[in-house]
Amino acid sequence: MDTSEAETQLGFESEEDSEMSDGALQEAFAKGLLKPGLNVPVEEAKKLANNVEGMKQCLADFCKTLPWVERLNLTNLPVADIVAKAEGRLVAPDGEINAEDDFQREMYFYRQAQATVLEALPKLRKLNIPTKRPTDYFAEMSKTDQHMQKIRKKLLVKATAMEKSEKAKKLRELRKYGKKVQVEVIQKRQKDKKAMMTSVKKYQKGMTDKLDFLEGDQDKVKKSTGPSKAQLNKKGANSKRKFKDQKFGFGGKKKGTKWNTKESHNDMRGFRAKVAHGKGGKAGKASGKGGKGNKRPGKEARRKTKSKK
Repeated sequence: MDTSEAETQLGFESEEDSEMSDGALQEAFAKGLLKPGLNVPVEEAKKLANNVEGMKQCLADFCKTLPWVERLNLTNLPVADIVAKAEGRLVAPDGEINAEDDFQREMYFYRQAQATVLEALPKLRKLNIPTKRPTDYFAEMSKTDQHMQKIRKKLLVKATAMEKSEKAKKLRELRKYGKKVQVEVIQKRQKDKKAMMTSVKKYQKGMTDKLDFLEGDQDKVKKSTGPSKAQLNKKGANSKRKFKDQKFGFGGKKKGTKWNTKESHNDMRGFRAKVAHGKGGKAGKASGKGGKGNKRPGKEARRKTKSKK
């Protein structure tokens, strides 16, 4: 049997006979030359070997040939649970923990790691191997500096946007509060005005004789104008004001200072009748009343004298 016949029997086709008609395929199937599953590869099941003895032998070889620094293998039991003893809680013996209790299981691993560290650190120091990271240690970053700069810029932009948003939010709240206060003030003014108008109408109609509604306005005027001059004078003038008062006087009202008042009109202690009416004394002699002084000619006599000249 040549190669072509063998391939035909096995269901393989050559390049020349790659296109077989349906009739040829049916005849081959009828003769038993075509069988299902010939072209499907069959994979054998993998054999899993658990060679415990071989693994132990390899571990023993490693321990004999490699130093401890290269292996760093330690087998330790967990340290004593000092916290539980201090709190007076019962501590389960090593190896008798509940595997379903997550906290108890993790604490067991944690105490076992503590025991390993306590045993490994003295060995490393004895071999002069540093166990602390130097101060000038720089780790190789997984991202480039350009990439980190981009991320930093994005974070700054995001932080700035959030800050602006917070400021805008605060401004909106302040505006709302300001509008609310303004509305309250306007309502209070309208209420006070309405109450005052009601009181005025009652007073005009004679329903009341009290003017208490005017006292409120006076109080408002006092509050708005601030302290009066009398209150300021009580505090005392400053040194500049005192110097000007000493140099130029105290100022004040000039016009009408010599006018009589009720008290000065009724005060007769300095009144002298002879002086007041020109009787006696220098005033009487000077005026010619009762004295020997020259009398001034009258107006008509003075006119005639001027005409004669």
